Amino acid sequence: MATDNTQVTRATFDEVILPVFAPAQFVPVKGKGSRVWDQQGKEYIDFAGGIAVTALGHCHPALVETLKTQGETLWHISNVFTNEPTLRLASKLIKATFAGRVFFANSGAEANEAAFKLARYYASKTHSPYKSKIIAFHNAFHGRTLFTVSVGGQPKYSDGFGPKPADIVHVPFNDLAAVKAVIDDHTCAIVVEPIQGEGGVTAATQEFIEGLRALCDEHQALLVFDEVQSGMGRSGKLFAYEHYSVQPDILTTAKALGGGFPVSAMLTTQEIAATMAPGVHGTTYGGNPLACAIAETSLDIINTPEVLNGVETRRQQFVSALKALDAELDVFSEIRGKGLLVGAELKPQHAGKARDILHAAAEQGLMILNAGNDVIRFTPSLIIEPTDIAEGMARFATAVKQVLAK
Repeated sequence: MATDNTQVTRATFDEVILPVFAPAQFVPVKGKGSRVWDQQGKEYIDFAGGIAVTALGHCHPALVETLKTQGETLWHISNVFTNEPTLRLASKLIKATFAGRVFFANSGAEANEAAFKLARYYASKTHSPYKSKIIAFHNAFHGRTLFTVSVGGQPKYSDGFGPKPADIVHVPFNDLAAVKAVIDDHTCAIVVEPIQGEGGVTAATQEFIEGLRALCDEHQALLVFDEVQSGMGRSGKLFAYEHYSVQPDILTTAKALGGGFPVSAMLTTQEIAATMAPGVHGTTYGGNPLACAIAETSLDIINTPEVLNGVETRRQQFVSALKALDAELDVFSEIRGKGLLVGAELKPQHAGKARDILHAAAEQGLMILNAGNDVIRFTPSLIIEPTDIAEGMARFATAVKQVLAK
């Protein structure tokens, strides 16, 4: 069925959508691989990847085929019944990770909501109802529900919505001494992104992650890894915790899990899962056959040496191009992150220009992201063609020069 694009434009957004987003002025209508086309037929190279979601590019043939096949078989059955795609996906995630049990939802926020509820419920049932303190970190991002936005360490996202859930403490990221100062026997969990995404693309240090694990063990608290953005191959391993050789008690993943289809998962151990019972938590759409079938195909492709080993090679191409641009323009103070979660921080003299560069890049036919006012973020497809990286970075260089010339 043909889609009529003549009736809606970017101006329509300002008339009909709740004004909580400020999207670009062009409207994408088609994507293939790492290329996107807008309403006017202009082509863009996609370094944004739907914010680390389209890990296999746009309309990957295997995902499209699964969507068609499952779409003609069974979409939704509710959690009154189980289904085959859900059971297969859960089994594969368990086989590939530390986990013994899985809970499926629809978004990263829902997976984190489930994780935080589980952490408190487990502590309440196993230790004490007063063991409810959650330690989280400044500049963290865990979702937009009231609970997850309160655990996230950015007040600009949580202020103004009335009383926040209590007993949540925030300390500086990568500062183990700060965690030691606030952790006690009332702490039920430490919640951390192994690589902070929205907060500026900053990876946790080995010492920090090892220290968090030791503190959790000492105080009988759970270590929760939010891998919504860093998981599913983004770091060069299936999950970023593997880089640290430290096992969390609970892990959440979403974004790339469905390659663009909304699905998320919370993974935990048999022991922790055993405290839950029917009715304690739930979801209507979570674990539906359509989402899980697509996620299974996505996992099958991403969790291969070919894809995972290719991530680091592609990262080096991005980093080399960014370093060359910096050598020419003296623009970046640091290039950081892991795998294809790349952050380039602008030097102080260019502070606040990340959004300007993002808009200039769009004019040049390139889709990128920012992470705050001073960090350019790249989260492309894990299988993006090297020729697309080269061409996209040439467009990026043009955009940066335009902004610096103003």
